[in-house]
Amino acid sequence: MSAIPQVAISKLPPEVQVTINLISEGGPFPYTKDGSVFKNLEGLLPPQPLRYYLEYTVETPGVTDRGGRRLIIGQKGEIYYTHDHYSSFQEVI
Repeated sequence: MSAIPQVAISKLPPEVQVTINLISEGGPFPYTKDGSVFKNLEGLLPPQPLRYYLEYTVETPGVTDRGGRRLIIGQKGEIYYTHDHYSSFQEVI
């Protein structure tokens, strides 16, 4: 597995911070799948036991469905962002 690039939250779309705030507050979340287990089937994140990662939608302006942007949160507080529905990730710092 190659290293996951890091990105400052200030360099990401503002909706990322909105989603992080919602997670910190415990919701309410805009989509029923928010907070569900992310299984890391693509194998792009560090391997962890099942249920280690949870996924949340990052809203995309102008898109009427969930779009492809997500935050993946690890149990130890790691935050990963994908803009392309799990094809690539950045670690949010």
